[in-house]
Amino acid sequence: MSDAQHTPWLTIIGIGDNGLESLTPEAQAIVWQAETLVIGERLDAVIDGSNLPQLKRMLTWGAGFRETLAEILKLRGTPVTVLATGDPLHFGIGATLRRYVAAEEMFVLPSPSAFSLAAARLGWPVQSVTQISLHGRPLAFLNRHVMPRARILALTSDASTVQAAAVLLAERGFGASVLHVLEHMGSHRERILRMTALEMAETCPHMSDFNTLAIDCAADGPLLAPVPGLPDEAFRHDGQLTKREIRAATLAQLAPFPNALLWDVGAGCGSIAIEWMRSGMGTKAIAIEAKAERLAMIRENAVTLGVPDLDIVEGHAPEALAGLKRPDVIFIGGGISGEGLFEACWAALGLGGLLVANAVTIEGEARLAGLRGIYGGDLVRIQVARAAPVGRYCGWKSLMPVTMWTVVKGEGA
Repeated sequence: MSDAQHTPWLTIIGIGDNGLESLTPEAQAIVWQAETLVIGERLDAVIDGSNLPQLKRMLTWGAGFRETLAEILKLRGTPVTVLATGDPLHFGIGATLRRYVAAEEMFVLPSPSAFSLAAARLGWPVQSVTQISLHGRPLAFLNRHVMPRARILALTSDASTVQAAAVLLAERGFGASVLHVLEHMGSHRERILRMTALEMAETCPHMSDFNTLAIDCAADGPLLAPVPGLPDEAFRHDGQLTKREIRAATLAQLAPFPNALLWDVGAGCGSIAIEWMRSGMGTKAIAIEAKAERLAMIRENAVTLGVPDLDIVEGHAPEALAGLKRPDVIFIGGGISGEGLFEACWAALGLGGLLVANAVTIEGEARLAGLRGIYGGDLVRIQVARAAPVGRYCGWKSLMPVTMWTVVKGEGA
């Protein structure tokens, strides 16, 4: 690509709820020099009545994202200015456009984000607050973050998002949580509405569609911690579940890291893939499962536990692995003795990729021992016993031992 193509031609400017008045002199000068201006539907009201420059063209995202994006990319190399709310790179259009335009071709001038403004209004230290977007995204993303004493700032699509969040919290046992609905921050219409989740769910108060939601979670609901090892009953399953203690040990071996992709092969109810994604850091997972009833369980568990973006693939491995994005880490929870399964997984891993496989049968254990002899790695056997009633007393009930093989793909493998 030539230097000319790397010259910034796409300018993205964050704007506040008080319109062009919120812009710095530098940003205002860029707007006035714009040949093409792109605005979002929410900004129609913000810049209504403003004196805008004479433009060659005005584009709006209301025409459809893909259609407007195509028009913008056709203009590559000519000055295009995009107006966006707040910080365009914080859950904003700037982050989306960055997937299609090199950083060297973009110039971004942010305004304070809705998160920063809300935190300032409430006196919440930003570094101690969870920041998520529910704007155009499933409400289920909220589930992952609802914990006692948690503070959450969320972008919303409109007032219905707030109402739905209140209902969700009440149903989860967090009805005493205090919701702060911050409307039109930075403009003369600014208002903060405060109610408990239960009160809001029951009364359905009127509120502006242009808002940011802040949640101060009350400590009266169940704790589903982000640390691996959720209770077995947190998942819907048919018995094909990696038990809590083994799951925690397995996730420790899988060692989630930022933006890493996991293949969960033979996912069962999806517990490993789901806990991998709940670790945060942008982790992604693909759950591969052949049985229709288990696929339904995976989908339900993913929504309930706050990772509705889990990628679910129906089919038998190794055939179902063809064409999937290359993984950073692979977990084989069952079927390691299946013909060609390990070989297909191993071939998919790049240099330095990690594979963890569990087995509970003698045949599976023998297969892991044989693979270790060829490829190296660590082999451990884990035995768990849980206390259970024995008549009037209590005794230990042993679960099936699990053999776990962990190996990193090295040079020449």
